Amino acid sequence: MKTWLPSIRRLKAAAIERFAPADGDLLRDRAYRRLWSSILISSLGGQVTLLALPLTAALLLHATPTQMGLLTSMEILPFVLLSLPSGVWLDRVKKLPVYVAGELSLGFIVASVPLAWRLGWLSMGWMYGVSFLVGCVYTIAGSASQIVLTQVVARERLVEAHAKNALASSGSEVVGPGLAGALIKAVGAPIALLVDAALLVISTAILRGIVVREERRQQADAHFWRDLKAGVRFVAGNRLLVALACAVGVWQMCQNAAIVVQILFATRTLGLGEQGIGLSYIGMGCGTVIASLVGHRISRRIGPGPCLTIGFAICGAGWLMLSFAPATRWGIAAFPLMLMCYATGAVLVFINFLALRQAVTPEPLLGRMTSTMRWLILLPAGPGALIGGWLGEHVGLRASLAFAGGCALLLAIVASRVAAIRGVRELPKPDAAPARAAFDPT
Repeated sequence: MKTWLPSIRRLKAAAIERFAPADGDLLRDRAYRRLWSSILISSLGGQVTLLALPLTAALLLHATPTQMGLLTSMEILPFVLLSLPSGVWLDRVKKLPVYVAGELSLGFIVASVPLAWRLGWLSMGWMYGVSFLVGCVYTIAGSASQIVLTQVVARERLVEAHAKNALASSGSEVVGPGLAGALIKAVGAPIALLVDAALLVISTAILRGIVVREERRQQADAHFWRDLKAGVRFVAGNRLLVALACAVGVWQMCQNAAIVVQILFATRTLGLGEQGIGLSYIGMGCGTVIASLVGHRISRRIGPGPCLTIGFAICGAGWLMLSFAPATRWGIAAFPLMLMCYATGAVLVFINFLALRQAVTPEPLLGRMTSTMRWLILLPAGPGALIGGWLGEHVGLRASLAFAGGCALLLAIVASRVAAIRGVRELPKPDAAPARAAFDPT
């Protein structure tokens, strides 16, 4: 046995040298590495929920397209109700504990679905409640998680960090859907959600090990409504943030119009089962991998603004293509291709959108800016989900996809002509002048 030890040690050293991050890589930083690992694990569980929740509604509860639209809208509603006040609160507290509590809460919320199913309580009303609570967590803890990243990573490396975060998600999106589909087929969609709950607990444990030095100084003259208005005033006074909010808001409308019908289209038009849908979602993982690997390079080469616009166009092309796909094997092939286009475009949109809005904002306003921007871009998301559901039920599922694809392509054309987006060739510096004006009560 002892004769094998030197060889094993050499193989281990060679493997570490081969796969270790290069010098200067963000993954060399311990805090970012833990954050990245947490995202990887929670994303793997998220793949189960991504399939299990809509499949529970569509197959077990026989939801109509309108009910699927309402299910999506219930998750968006907390953003409309809570985003602005939560931003004021986040600027007064430490962000990491909020992020950790959110991950743990999400695990309990997801686990309530199999419990309700076991007890015979599961209904669309229960599913609406779950979606609403999940939206509450995403509204508050999701904003906190975005700010935690700016505390761990230097601002000039935010596009790179968001691309690496997307790569962590993409690894889960490649492996997760196939496993999720097989798991759902084996034990049923509600029970499969317990896997996500367990992985969220693990993610929470990893996050608790991150050390972030953040000092919160409570201002003696702090006033809730004045501080809330200061955040809104800062966003309104920045041309780039206003342009981004308008563009990404329209994209969110398109995205939600497509999302509410894509599972119904796959099951009822293409005839795919749970495992087939799970395997199709590997296409989403492939798209995320592609965009995560090349997105930072594209952004650096042509600029974050133009790269964002390309993302809109790729998403639109995917949705429009699926709306014309026949109910044959070619249509079945078009479904994972659409998911790949959507994931590729979405990554290009968000790594640039998030980096741009964080780069231009001074640290004291990050919480309010993040919540205000999330509120603005998600205002059109609820109507988008309802439009998609209404079109799917009264006109046809293809009409919802065509609406999403056509609007997204039109958005790409318009955004490419807006100077505030087209002209952004590198990450801007924090805008101090509008920040001072935002705090000016006059």
